[in-house]
Amino acid sequence: MFQLPPGRGVCAVFFHIRDLGLRPAPFDVELPPGAIDFLDPKIRQAGPLKAKGRAELVSASLDEIRVKGHVTVAMEADCDRCLEPAACPVDGDFELNYRPVTEGYGDDTVIDPSEAEMGFYEDGGVELKDVLREYVLLSLPMQRLCRPECKGMCPVCGKNRNLGQCQCRTETADDRWSALKSIRT
Repeated sequence: MFQLPPGRGVCAVFFHIRDLGLRPAPFDVELPPGAIDFLDPKIRQAGPLKAKGRAELVSASLDEIRVKGHVTVAMEADCDRCLEPAACPVDGDFELNYRPVTEGYGDDTVIDPSEAEMGFYEDGGVELKDVLREYVLLSLPMQRLCRPECKGMCPVCGKNRNLGQCQCRTETADDRWSALKSIRT
């Protein structure tokens, strides 16, 4: 079982297809904030990420790997309306499947519907951090709000309307009729 000792840095957990052919690989990890790069500065890990599960070889003929388990992590993102921090906790079970990248896949390749939910790997296996990143990013809501009633920012002065109302006047314009303004009778 892969287990990271507390306070000992972050090591990589790699599930190689060769090893999974012999036996499944259980894991139980706790990763501190910053251990996984979420590839977006607007998304941050606010607490330790705890993951427990196992990786296994599902199909030896296709070299298909299944990683399933449970993840718990406190995530934080910029609110889509006011840019203040918005809590986005993730706590759920996951099951992700991976196949090796083949040369047949290109820009114009049509994939089978069964492959639409499939991830792909190179170098003989999958890295646990990549699996966890994928699951966490897929679990985050599309619209991230600090609270449901967030008023957002003023489009004129940029003031956070949750902290107080500004004196800016915003008028809605209907541009469909703007061309008629230049016509005089």
